Amino acid sequence: MSAAPAAPAEGEAPKKGPKKLIIIAAVVLLLVLGGGGAAFFIMKKNAAEAEAAAAAAEEEDGGEGAKPAKEAKKGEHGKGEHGTPPAFVPLEPFIVNLVDRDSERFAQVGITLQVDDAKMSEEMKAYMPAIRNAILLILSHKSSEELLSSDGKLKLAQEIRRESARAMGYEVADPEVEDPAAADEEAPKKKKKKKKAEPYNPIVQVHYSNFIIQ
Repeated sequence: MSAAPAAPAEGEAPKKGPKKLIIIAAVVLLLVLGGGGAAFFIMKKNAAEAEAAAAAAEEEDGGEGAKPAKEAKKGEHGKGEHGTPPAFVPLEPFIVNLVDRDSERFAQVGITLQVDDAKMSEEMKAYMPAIRNAILLILSHKSSEELLSSDGKLKLAQEIRRESARAMGYEVADPEVEDPAAADEEAPKKKKKKKKAEPYNPIVQVHYSNFIIQ
């Protein structure tokens, strides 16, 4: 008959068996894994809540299509709040003799026509001989005294604008010239007439690139 196992000495802690150690390790591992899973679940929940809050904010700001002002979709080329951009048609300089009686004088004038758009500037090329002829006729009937004054240059620009449009086939009426004295006399008798709409003129303005009188 085998001897009974020796009892542990007094005050000595009983030794833990290998099975008990394995069970303790398994419990610790489960606790670690459980804590990590809980943390992952919490992080995933917080991310979902953040996405939902961002989506709600986008809807309040005007939906998904809302963008900063600098990234706003631009209008079509050549269009916008200011309309189509103007186009400029430079003409070759004009050199003409003036109608001065006291001396022989001539003028060298550079002109640039401002038109509605690039399409009109291309159309003008077909009428350029007629346009130049009309401008030459205007300049050849001017005197140096007329052209040296600011009012004379302004009047010349108005005539060039009108006659150039007529050379292209546009019906542009002459400006109405009223007698101030007659207008004052008729004022009490007649009511003021409504201003007539100005006929369309593709030439918006006349610019001088150079203006020399000798």
